[in-house]
Amino acid sequence: MIYLEIFWCYFQIGLFSIGGGHAALPVVQSMVVEQRGWLTLPEFIGMITISEIAPGALAINTATYVGVTMGGILGGIIATLSCMLPSFIIVLTLACLYTKY
Repeated sequence: MIYLEIFWCYFQIGLFSIGGGHAALPVVQSMVVEQRGWLTLPEFIGMITISEIAPGALAINTATYVGVTMGGILGGIIATLSCMLPSFIIVLTLACLYTKY
């Protein structure tokens, strides 16, 4: 059940956060800290610090961190992929429409 919650949480974050990782942080804080209580505020601040230090996109790093914290390695994979999935679907749809028209 936790894997489905992780998927849905980060799918929504990926879908509704436009503008990069820093723009996604308030959405992540709202969903992960305030609504679900997966992390406390000090843990969230630590997550941001670790995600900034690690190479890669901030939103992907935070997804991986929360996923691994809540569901182990599989949770990290699910959170990472579900964060990227909305963008992938949108770009794929636009590419198909572009080639068609």
